[in-house]
Amino acid sequence: MATYEPKNILITGAAGFIASHVANRLVRSYPHYKIVVLDKLDYCSNLKNLNPSRPSPNFKFVKGDIASADLVNYLLITESIDTIMHFAAQTHVDNSFGNSFEFTKNNIYGTHVLLEACKVTGQIRRFIHVSTDEVYGETDEDAVVGNHEASQLLPTNPYSATKAGAEMLAMAYGRSYGLPVITTRGNNVYGPNQFPEKLIPKFILLAMRGLPLPIHGDGSNVRSYLYCEDVAEAFEVILHKGEVGHVYNIGTVKERRVIDVAKDICKLFGLDTEKVIRFVENRPFNDQRYFLDDQKLKRLGWAERTPWEEGLKKTIEWYTTNPDYWGDVTGALLPHPRMLMTPGVDERHNWTEEIKSLSSAVEATTTAPATSTQSTADAPQKPPYKFLIYGRTGWIGGLLGKICDKQGIPYEYGKGRLEERSQLLEDIRNVKPTHVFNAAGVTGRPNVDWCETHKQDTIRTNVVGTLNLADVCREQGLLMINYATGCIFEYDAKHPEGSGIGFKEEDTPNFTGSFYSKTKAMVSSLLFFLLSIDFLLLLSASLSLIISVLLLLNIAWRLISVMLIMVQVEELLRDYDNVCTLRVRMPISSDLSNPRNFITKIARYDKVVNIPNSMTILDELLPISIEMAKRDCRGIWNFTNPGVVSHNEILEMYKKYISPEFKWTNFTLEEQAKVIVAPRSNNELDASKLKAEFPELLSIKDSLIKYVFEPNRKVPAN
Repeated sequence: MATYEPKNILITGAAGFIASHVANRLVRSYPHYKIVVLDKLDYCSNLKNLNPSRPSPNFKFVKGDIASADLVNYLLITESIDTIMHFAAQTHVDNSFGNSFEFTKNNIYGTHVLLEACKVTGQIRRFIHVSTDEVYGETDEDAVVGNHEASQLLPTNPYSATKAGAEMLAMAYGRSYGLPVITTRGNNVYGPNQFPEKLIPKFILLAMRGLPLPIHGDGSNVRSYLYCEDVAEAFEVILHKGEVGHVYNIGTVKERRVIDVAKDICKLFGLDTEKVIRFVENRPFNDQRYFLDDQKLKRLGWAERTPWEEGLKKTIEWYTTNPDYWGDVTGALLPHPRMLMTPGVDERHNWTEEIKSLSSAVEATTTAPATSTQSTADAPQKPPYKFLIYGRTGWIGGLLGKICDKQGIPYEYGKGRLEERSQLLEDIRNVKPTHVFNAAGVTGRPNVDWCETHKQDTIRTNVVGTLNLADVCREQGLLMINYATGCIFEYDAKHPEGSGIGFKEEDTPNFTGSFYSKTKAMVSSLLFFLLSIDFLLLLSASLSLIISVLLLLNIAWRLISVMLIMVQVEELLRDYDNVCTLRVRMPISSDLSNPRNFITKIARYDKVVNIPNSMTILDELLPISIEMAKRDCRGIWNFTNPGVVSHNEILEMYKKYISPEFKWTNFTLEEQAKVIVAPRSNNELDASKLKAEFPELLSIKDSLIKYVFEPNRKVPAN
């Protein structure tokens, strides 16, 4: 792929939010490029945005309007411009409903003037036209694939209509006059320097002032947000690697509801969402969702780098450090901003008093009704948490309910099937949970051998159901605690038995010896493959010797194909930043009558292998998982007690505390393999991440004694 090298770049609208970050990045990173920036310094522009670049010798600022043909022609010629990055535009949707003609003038006419100047001078080698995801219109709520660059444009508001019109002009000049146009369409951008008419800076400034956060409608509208520096890098990549005539989406698949953005900001400011969030009249039309397919840009080498939590914290830090950066912006902080660009707006209007009136309205809605005889102090408070738990009949799911009862946490068990999206949504609507716990994985009845003969049931729940629930929870802005398995690793050369070197959360699973472990590590695409091949193999096994040869080839192909198409569930869940995956390993509880308890299992075997393993003491760790939900922990965690314990060590404890007459015999892994259907995973998981978060966490042997053997002691202590 050829790399384009510009010499003299004109950036329009460069004192605005996104363009200033792009300009500053190019000035800083490419001192041999000359960067000329043009901006009329409208209400949402600020020359201070360009302060990092102003001392640089390769930077030049020109104040002016792109609608001035003489000025634009003069700049292209005198500055020998060969590249244009066209950001200048009116962008706020609310304002477009109030004065759409201003948007037509800036976004369409201004672009037309710029394109005509390029045609006349004939010296432009790249024209990067900056558009928006809103030109695609509203994305279906249940769409799993975003709008790609060839999708139809269906704008729904005056702003997006003018941006679509500007795109058509740029495309026409590309086709008619050979202008080398590249178009970008981006998701919402946030970060330092953004004018506070936009959602995130508005909410931050309102929170800083102790004022309510107004949300249009019910706040269920979904948006995707990219941090400004990531977007600046995207434009750097497109400038150098983008192909003429192509469109590039600059997006992220990570989506958030507006109300969840407000809640995240409230959380960082320590505000009570029940008291601060205020629902107001919706826009004339408010698209429910914008969703982009970003694969084309990723193929050029770009990737989102800044996690939402990190970017939001950086943004808040900047606004709290620079509270007066934009001067008096109270007009922008209204639920429906009215800026001075709108005809008929009185500059002397007391915006502050209008905003404060919202505060009293919020207070009025949070007080007890006048007809109530109960005092505010005696009024029942809404509990801070409510859990929706899947896996009622399961071991972990049942224990979670008991823990919630003990802690006084309201909860309900989910009624829907995990693979049925509509049923999950109905559960969430009915329960209105703050967190969702998925303990519905199929682990075997009574052990993993069951999974070998019930593959459809296993994969339906462990793979399809888990991913479906994660996606629904993300759509609804809910954290999902997902109880997974640590039986996806096997001791190897880098993690030898007895070395104390455990598998970390970021390590790639290396064990697929049982179908249970496969379903915990693979996606649903494996289902059809395995079942269809199994059928063919059974059929071919009854045929001639020639077919038997084909059988062997099929087996070989099956193994190769499994390796090729295997994609771990955990890897897919990494894309869901609303999921906390807990790798449970050989679970043990104080209930020694439960046949799923690892101690109960091996105490009933005539022979056991003696090998050290990581294990999970549920009595200690399940309450920790609830605390992890409260702490908003996310990502993958090895959910085991630190250290390892061997089977013989456990049985020695069993003999010491429970039954002095207990006896057992050891056998090897090879001998074990002859009497079990599926191989068992043996490994040590590194629990240092969990230990760092919960320093009080006991080692596996100490936890066994405290939570399991001491409560069940039958042999008197010496």
